[in-house]
Amino acid sequence: MRKLFFFIVVILIVGCQPKEDLPIEIGIDSNWKFSSHNSNNWQEATVPGNVFTDLLANHQIPDPFIKTNEEKVQWVSDSIWVYKTQFVLDKNTLSKKHITLQFDGIDTYAEIFINDKKQLTTNNAFRQYEINAKNLLKEKNELTIIFYPTHLAENKKKSIVDYELPEGNRIFTRKAQFQYGWDWGPKLNTAGIWKDIKIIATNNLIIKDVYIIQENLNDSIANLTCKLDLKYNNTDGYTFELYVNDSLTSISTDGLQYSPTYIPFEIKNPKRWWPHNIGKPYLYDIRIDVKEGNTLIASKNLKKGLRTIELITEKDSIGESFYFKVNGVPVYAKGANYIPQNSFQNKVTPAHYENLLNDVVDANMNMLRVWGGGIYENDIFYELCDEKGILVWQDFMFACAMYPGDTKFLNTVAIEAEQQVKRLRNYASIALWAGNNENSEGWHRWGWQDGRPEEEKKEIWKNYLKVFDSILPKTVKELSQTSYWESSPKFGRGNPTYEFEGDAHDWWVWHDAAPFEHFEKRVPRFMSEFGFQSFPSSEVLKHINQSKEIDLKTDAIKSHQKHIRGFQLIDEYMNRDYTIPTNDEDYAYVSQLLQAKGITMGIEAHRRAKPYNMGTLFWQLNDCWPAISWSSIDYFGNWKALQYKAKKSFENVLISSILKEGTINTFIVNDNLENLDGDLVLTLLDFNGKTVWSDTKKIQVKANTSEQFHQLPVDQFDKKNVVLVAEFNGTSSLFYLERPKNLQLQKAPIQQTITKTQNGFSIALSSTTLQKGVFLFSNNKGFFEDNFFDLLPNEKRVIEFKTGVKNLNDLEIKSLNSIY
Repeated sequence: MRKLFFFIVVILIVGCQPKEDLPIEIGIDSNWKFSSHNSNNWQEATVPGNVFTDLLANHQIPDPFIKTNEEKVQWVSDSIWVYKTQFVLDKNTLSKKHITLQFDGIDTYAEIFINDKKQLTTNNAFRQYEINAKNLLKEKNELTIIFYPTHLAENKKKSIVDYELPEGNRIFTRKAQFQYGWDWGPKLNTAGIWKDIKIIATNNLIIKDVYIIQENLNDSIANLTCKLDLKYNNTDGYTFELYVNDSLTSISTDGLQYSPTYIPFEIKNPKRWWPHNIGKPYLYDIRIDVKEGNTLIASKNLKKGLRTIELITEKDSIGESFYFKVNGVPVYAKGANYIPQNSFQNKVTPAHYENLLNDVVDANMNMLRVWGGGIYENDIFYELCDEKGILVWQDFMFACAMYPGDTKFLNTVAIEAEQQVKRLRNYASIALWAGNNENSEGWHRWGWQDGRPEEEKKEIWKNYLKVFDSILPKTVKELSQTSYWESSPKFGRGNPTYEFEGDAHDWWVWHDAAPFEHFEKRVPRFMSEFGFQSFPSSEVLKHINQSKEIDLKTDAIKSHQKHIRGFQLIDEYMNRDYTIPTNDEDYAYVSQLLQAKGITMGIEAHRRAKPYNMGTLFWQLNDCWPAISWSSIDYFGNWKALQYKAKKSFENVLISSILKEGTINTFIVNDNLENLDGDLVLTLLDFNGKTVWSDTKKIQVKANTSEQFHQLPVDQFDKKNVVLVAEFNGTSSLFYLERPKNLQLQKAPIQQTITKTQNGFSIALSSTTLQKGVFLFSNNKGFFEDNFFDLLPNEKRVIEFKTGVKNLNDLEIKSLNSIY
């Protein structure tokens, strides 16, 4: 009897469970082989991937990232490559009514064959392609993709145009433009299956796209609409259930058999998504289930942050504003420009994304600009930006060129834009879509118009407007709730208006060799690009040379400096502010101090000018290969001096001083949304620790402001031997009255005590004199919580070193005191 009862209960429980008939997804990512078109030498391939990494894995080419090997692998881009795989499908999959073969990323000009029959030709690495494969697939299948070198298509397209377009043949090909070579990256023009290929089979509908439209948002309620784009939805009787944080919020059955389908819903007392530095980036879990009777036939999950983001460009007495308003609050943007993390995208792992974006948050950045010469990033990038509260300025992938305007090109651009905007529009972090990087500035300022007939110039500009003033803004407006900006910057630095209106790329420093003080004199409304180069860590330099010694004069090092005047400019600027070391290791170290000094001068000048200026994004955050570049984090993930110094300059509460006409003017910038009360303590110390002057005053720093709080005439002090120490509510800053090379730094040892901790080591440091630019280094992999800092005389400073090693016997300490 008891057994019978148990059997009946099991039957009832099983019978009550909802049935599932969900789409089948099968990744076509195994058993791939590749060969050059003229040989039958088939070798193993990795998908997703590219031909360079496959050749490297099969020991067919040298590593392009080391020595001078880049030039030895250029033949790869000029060859035809064939990829193929065989796969088996079971009867259940083949029996489905609908079978689609989906290609998420093909790079770039390719012909796709299924079972020896050509089915598709591709020409855009940034778009998804689909093949209706119901009548093409059988139990045993072969998929073959032939990749053609880009120059074949580019030369053909170029021959149709009656004139030369800037800048080179890359403009005809929709793929990552930096792969053709840039002034910080190699020429490694890839080909291959760079994103997933999958089979999707179903008897029912497929949810192609989910778009959460924010109709209204206030403190009491969020009114939202879920828009579903459905495929194969030719059956009535579906039920659509929408869950918020696993709670059923909306259920619809009537009139929803058509695509698109709209499901209204609401969230009471909604929590807002905020940039991490001023609030919590809260995300709701949204799930849509589609049922036919009691059978679940489709389901989609996503995370959604509720917020409003507006780009505010309003005329004022000075020019025109440029800032982002988040949830009704003007937010000061602090961050950097982001490029692809590797020339070979398949080498970028989830851990790389996690680590780099953690570095962004740890350095107090709240915005990244995804630069237009790279790629539309993988979903994980935007998911992590949502999760971590990082705003994203998203460029469309056009950079430093003028592009064609023929019908075929415009059509593929329109499809690319539609697919990418749809893919990214639910991410709370997306703050802006920008049409291109420097195309307009190049046309108006870089001599691209010189010597051209008027009709030719009109046609080129007309084609520019077709893309950036028509296709892209219309796509963004129709498919998203995000602002659009035609070109970054709005005005080139040769136009005086750049200082008063729009965003600015200020390259007077570096390209025009202007002094760092230029940043303090010419402050724009929003600085979206400015930068300065430095050498990377010794780890990267040794890797480039494949040597245990640091030698900056090798051909290998020269080949990893892609700016034609790079070495000359570093030397010229270093001579202005520092004594140039004769030792290569010390030279690389001082180059990082130099970069950090210049860029943080710019950051702080911009922030002091708040709210006139409302953003500062330096060039650039990261590297795509081992390089001498503008990055603040090198190829191996090591923080340069700039990343450490920017962390300090990006703090929500910043004490910043500037010397003008013999007077130190001290400002406090407060990015918090509440007022701050406290004591401003100012102390002028000599380098032996003696107090030369001091003052304390009670102040209130208003929310979201920058204000000057103190002035100190300094002509009576020994400027070469003093530092101003400013403190307020736990925040502090140091300010010098002379360039580093003019400071009377003294030689003295830095005392150290190393203590083992659970996560690494604590390093206690002290010195009897001021030590400038203290740099801690170990060959052991790890992370110093602070570095390249100034150690005040008689100060005890404890630095945590996170590492997995058990001993720290090779710790080295360097400072400007020790090398001058």
